[in-house]
Amino acid sequence: MFVHALQQQQQQQQQQQQQKKQHIYQKQQKQQQQQQQQQTEQQQQQRQQQTQKQQQHQQQQQQQQQQQQQQQ
Repeated sequence: MFVHALQQQQQQQQQQQQQKKQHIYQKQQKQQQQQQQQQTEQQQQQRQQQTQKQQQHQQQQQQQQQQQQQQQ
């Protein structure tokens, strides 16, 4: 009986430790997810900037064409 009670106590302690570990692990995962979201947001912003640059480039081309026509 006495040995059995000891074993049970040890098992309970082990379970508690595992639960603590899991809790920390979950926290880390949440942080990683947030970081990933931030990264995707940054990527989207970069894409938007790229499209703006392309648009500016197109506008410049149009202006050049207009100038050429006027000279003729």
